[in-house]
Amino acid sequence: MADLSAGSTVAKTMSKSQRRTRYLAVTAMLSAVATVLMYIEIAVPFMPSFIKLDLSDLPALIGSFAMGPVYGVAIAAIKNIIHLLVSSSGGVGELSNFLLNAVFVLPAGLIYMKHKNKKGAIIGAMTGAVAMAVLSVPINYFIVYPVYTAFMPMETIIKMYQVIDPKIQDGNLLQCLVTFNMPFTFLKAILSVIVTFIVYKPLSPLIHGTGR
Repeated sequence: MADLSAGSTVAKTMSKSQRRTRYLAVTAMLSAVATVLMYIEIAVPFMPSFIKLDLSDLPALIGSFAMGPVYGVAIAAIKNIIHLLVSSSGGVGELSNFLLNAVFVLPAGLIYMKHKNKKGAIIGAMTGAVAMAVLSVPINYFIVYPVYTAFMPMETIIKMYQVIDPKIQDGNLLQCLVTFNMPFTFLKAILSVIVTFIVYKPLSPLIHGTGR
């Protein structure tokens, strides 16, 4: 597993203005990557067809570890602001994506700031993943799905879940979210965590300005 503290010593030797300038440039770069990743969606077996998997949370997690949670949240915000230009949900999908991404990377970055080692990174990432999964239920229940009923009746949405699991009760959106969306969101977060630990070490010199 990569040492996420790599590059931190060098970063400290940079002046405050140099570090801020570099971090702003890296934030822009990671935001661009996150925006592109939002368009790369993969259908997921055993999930309703309107739910897709993407790794757009990944750059924000990398940024949160490398530069701090404020930068991670900023990356989550920028990618969704850009995506608003082609939004098909009236901005509700982007709002949901931002909230979930922020809930994911904020605790991860805060915990890692206090414990800059592999254990701190793992605990932070897992805490963020759990928070993202749990809060996906109220965010979807109170914000996302009520708006989506303007495009698709709630009965139709729930029937798409019932095709996969006939035990889902009629009209029980909460059961759908807890049974399907919450574990899906957790696994999506864990995938981002795994990829982060794989790619962080090669990216660290670029982020911290220690490469050629």
